[in-house]
Amino acid sequence: MLTIADVTEIGIGMLGYAFMGKAHANALKKMAYMTWPPPLEPKLVGIAGRNAEAVQEAATRYGFEYATQDWRDLVADDRIGLFDNSGPNSLHAEPTIAAAEAGKHVVCEKPLGRDAAESYDIWQRVAATGVKHLCAFNYRFVPAVRLAREMVEAGELGEVRHFRGRYLQDWGDDTSLDTWRFDPQAAGSGALGDLMTHVVDLARFLNGEIESVQGFAHTFLAGRNVDDAVEAAVQFANGSVGTLEATRFAHGHRNAFQWELNGTKGSLIFDMERLNELQVFRADGDRARGFKTVLVSEQTHPFWEYWWPPGHIIGWGDTFMHELHHLLRCIADDTDVEPYGATFEDGYRASEICDAIVRSGESGAREPITFR
Repeated sequence: MLTIADVTEIGIGMLGYAFMGKAHANALKKMAYMTWPPPLEPKLVGIAGRNAEAVQEAATRYGFEYATQDWRDLVADDRIGLFDNSGPNSLHAEPTIAAAEAGKHVVCEKPLGRDAAESYDIWQRVAATGVKHLCAFNYRFVPAVRLAREMVEAGELGEVRHFRGRYLQDWGDDTSLDTWRFDPQAAGSGALGDLMTHVVDLARFLNGEIESVQGFAHTFLAGRNVDDAVEAAVQFANGSVGTLEATRFAHGHRNAFQWELNGTKGSLIFDMERLNELQVFRADGDRARGFKTVLVSEQTHPFWEYWWPPGHIIGWGDTFMHELHHLLRCIADDTDVEPYGATFEDGYRASEICDAIVRSGESGAREPITFR
């Protein structure tokens, strides 16, 4: 029988202790026993953040050995093998590059950089070190999304003709909010980097590369210096067309990431607010002609070997465990993060497409996508 001594450890250094820090720390702690045996045993070594009291409280709560206000302490710590960057967008570049150049594997929250140029620089400099790198597009690791990808790969939808994706939230319509997400220096953009990058990445993950976009970004509140909503029509390399939308002003939608694929043999619909369900339509002569709800919780479904008996659903936070488990497996086995995990190249490409949407809005013209 395996014991804890039989599993190799990997030290974790984390930058950021709030929303994403909590999600990542929870996933790493849970992984040790839910995926037994884990590919590597995560050991929470150090956590960094700018507020001394808050980061110390986070270290105590999550179980890190120490807290620091300087992320450089994590980079210099030889016990740390994986640097987890869950900090604000303005702190994605320098710490991540420094950690990789110190020989540490890296995972960085999305968007990879505040714009395509910064994202490209991060990707190129980290890739040159040879470490494993993952951009944290966690929705690739929703069981229903992975099942959809497998169905597309198996040809079950036939020739895909349409992709529709939208990420709708409603918290942005509040002038009293004071968050770095509304600071263009810290965030780089608004709904574009926060939400549209997710839509773009899932579009690429499920339907392939995007060739051109025509769209715009819009700000509703006077004085706000980042976009509140983004809209785009897109052309894919496989000949299909699509629409992409992201907003933080859709009242009634708390966290609705919704997408739809239409093919010659069938269609799929997903809504993240119904995380464990996939709507499936097969154009097979069924007289009912309706979508069927598939509860993605069977032992044969993606990621379900870690969880419960069929029908006992999982939650949003569990997608981070799937994602980080995938990265640790790639580190342990020296295998590629892609195609199911998003690399820093994927993070860069999402930023390049998002920047093209902004340029299209400024020029009024359709923008071809050109990768550097």
